[in-house]
Amino acid sequence: MDKLKAMQVFMQIAEHGSLTAAARALDSSLPAVVRTLAALEVELNVRLFNRTTRRISLTEEGKKYLASCRLILSALVDAEAALTEGAQDPSGHLTITAPVLFGQMFVAPAVTRFVQRYAKMKCSVVLLDRVVNLLEEGIDVGIRIGALADSSLIAQPLGSIRRVVVVSPAYLRKNGTPKHPHDLVKHNCVRFFGSSADWWTFRDNERSFNVSIDGNLDFNQAAAAVDACVAGVGIGMFISYQVAPYLNNNKLKVVLQKYELAPHPVHVIYPHARLLPARTRLFIEWINQEIVI
Repeated sequence: MDKLKAMQVFMQIAEHGSLTAAARALDSSLPAVVRTLAALEVELNVRLFNRTTRRISLTEEGKKYLASCRLILSALVDAEAALTEGAQDPSGHLTITAPVLFGQMFVAPAVTRFVQRYAKMKCSVVLLDRVVNLLEEGIDVGIRIGALADSSLIAQPLGSIRRVVVVSPAYLRKNGTPKHPHDLVKHNCVRFFGSSADWWTFRDNERSFNVSIDGNLDFNQAAAAVDACVAGVGIGMFISYQVAPYLNNNKLKVVLQKYELAPHPVHVIYPHARLLPARTRLFIEWINQEIVI
């Protein structure tokens, strides 16, 4: 059998979720698509789809095979493109994911500059505050904050971030500077629901401890809580990149730095490099140069 053609048929079925839709996309007949899928499953000796009269869905083996097919066919497209366009003129599509605020501040601008530099590239940026499974969701590159679970993905460090306690100079002039985390009991603390609402965690001589905090203003988004701190309402705890612009222009100051927790790493992650498409390699090099934290 023509294995590459069978992979293409399999990918169309997976992406369209229907044998009929895949046949239409391939400009082929439904019986031909059915025969190709059946032959591929026999060749691989696995069932790639669970099929009912109303629905078709990937099996676990099918999900793994789909990820491999994407890499193989992408590498083939890149190899053919390199013969006519050269490695310095990449084309194709990339999907990149990152946490929402970090993505808005750092990743989206870097991707914008990437497509300005490489006009034949098309990029989709997906900003989500959840852990994304790159292989299952068809995403090429991810930016992830924090410790990484063991996986088959490759990770390159981009830098690190830390949790910082910040406050406006005006608030400090009026209310004084806390010298120890326990002093926060005397201060108005701005909270947001994305972090612990009733306590903040600190470290002293490698020992971590929690401090109860209270205040008269809560938010469900970090950006709004940051704005309240800039306005002088109270003290807030945020991830360092969330307040970086305000620290740079002295609208906020870091306090209690001595008691901060250990920094969290930031990585760019992607599938195994053995069959990584050239455009993905180029983007990873780009993001490493563009994001400095």
